[in-house]
Amino acid sequence: MRAVIVMFDSLNRHLLSPYADTFVDAPNFARLAAKAVTFDNFYAGSLPCMPARRELHTGRYNFLHRSWGPLEPFDDSMPELLKRAGVHTHLVSDHPHYWEDGGATYHTRYSTWEFFRGQEGDPWKGVVGTSGSHQQDAVNRTYMPTEAEHSQTRTVDAGLHFLETNVHADRWLLQIELFDPHEPFFTHQPYKDRYPHDYDGPEFDWPPYQKVAEPKAQVEHARYEYAALVSMCDRSLGRVLDFMDEHAMWDDTLLLVNTDHGFLLGEHGWWAKTVMPWFNELVHLPMFLWDPRTGGRDRRRGELAQTIDIAPTVLRYFGLEPTPDMQGNDLATTLGHEAVLFGIHGGHVNVTDGRYVYMRAAKDPANGPLEEFTLMPTHMRTRFSPGELKEWEPAEPFTFTKGVRTMCLPAAPTYMNPWQHGTLLFDLQRDPAQEHPIADDDVELRMIELLRRLMVATDAPASQFERLGIPREGAITREHLLVREQRDRAAVVAEPLPAIEDLRNSALLGTPIVELLRIAGAKDVLAAEAPELTQSELLAAPATLTLLDLARYGYVPAAVLRRIDERL
Repeated sequence: MRAVIVMFDSLNRHLLSPYADTFVDAPNFARLAAKAVTFDNFYAGSLPCMPARRELHTGRYNFLHRSWGPLEPFDDSMPELLKRAGVHTHLVSDHPHYWEDGGATYHTRYSTWEFFRGQEGDPWKGVVGTSGSHQQDAVNRTYMPTEAEHSQTRTVDAGLHFLETNVHADRWLLQIELFDPHEPFFTHQPYKDRYPHDYDGPEFDWPPYQKVAEPKAQVEHARYEYAALVSMCDRSLGRVLDFMDEHAMWDDTLLLVNTDHGFLLGEHGWWAKTVMPWFNELVHLPMFLWDPRTGGRDRRRGELAQTIDIAPTVLRYFGLEPTPDMQGNDLATTLGHEAVLFGIHGGHVNVTDGRYVYMRAAKDPANGPLEEFTLMPTHMRTRFSPGELKEWEPAEPFTFTKGVRTMCLPAAPTYMNPWQHGTLLFDLQRDPAQEHPIADDDVELRMIELLRRLMVATDAPASQFERLGIPREGAITREHLLVREQRDRAAVVAEPLPAIEDLRNSALLGTPIVELLRIAGAKDVLAAEAPELTQSELLAAPATLTLLDLARYGYVPAAVLRRIDERL
């Protein structure tokens, strides 16, 4: 029994031919679909990158208890469970977050691992005077002048080397994990040449985590840059499929091809992920599985499945039982979930039953209380500060912490606040693009019940129920509905921004607010149109913060921005 996992990052299913009519040239994904089962309703769970990987290891949701961070001491890790049972597990990856503070316990769960440097501002090659991820990324690219030297290529080379070395061995798992097509969309010219288009704007292959304010041509250019990277990923996938074909591996080798989440390329008026609601472009994922236990070439499955199902599936494939703390199902033997949760710590808590998607926002603008429960107090790239740690208190054990008490401390504030976007309800049958949120009290009541049931099954902390305004026990009534209460604000915040080039005073709008407030006429305009920006709370904001920044994060609505622009 052998298994291969090929995992991408930020791969959009709606740009792959097995799922959509697409302009993207990716024939090997179509070839894969002909050899495997294609899942039509596969969802992300905990988001984004490392929370998704924690879920892949543990088979359970984690976003309700803590933010981005390492595996916890009480976590069950699928690769480690296999290793203990005598299955050799090997990871090859160019995903830089594994080797940061917030990911440092994942790769050591495998028997062996290899890492390839250079992605997304990875602090790799040292050039004095370089600062920030963008400058570091520019340096890194100079050390990858050819496709053969690209970290994606070198990662796949290493995966194929493992296969060549062990093709006649038994009981191993290989995880080939590619950071691409995550931003920045770095490819060499032959892949760009597949997507000819007229463009004379600035270099733009690294969209910000903000609302779209770029001209249409620039948005289209970014989509082509992303498509070029998907085509490169497709070639890498093809290399793995070629090896499996040439060595007749399909009879006794499981192949699972997945991603952690998607990426917005202008849909819903947004770039990227995280700071906006988790629309289906981000969470409705491509997923392909060839499982020799069940076969199923060129088949499609429509039941609800998600990332928590991967660990139980792989464990059962090797004859091991999932642990009691795993919430997922073995995809070979179970027909899916009635409903699934997904979300990011501190964001909307979302539930879907396959037809409706319910995005529950915080009840109040403070988005609290919000707590972290951890024994590994690290953020993405930093440790928790002494100031944060001064406030921790011991929490009672959760059902999945093996009787261990964790630290409980207030979550650090971020730009992300689901309250500003409002509680949203979508009918995917009538509105698959999620362009028209609905208000249906009966449906919302049913979705709240589903949401609560899954939160209770996950042993969500009491603070999450309080933040969302949902009782952990007792009746769900109409007083717990939020869609109608928050829909006006949601509509205002969802309105796309005008392109910067269409604004009359983009220079002033791009001036730091603290400087703008020193200009008498400008201060009067802000006092009239956005009085909250003239309050003392702004003193805590970064000195470089501008009106355009706030608009691009959704804190200044498009209509308000236009009025300020006209009056300035």
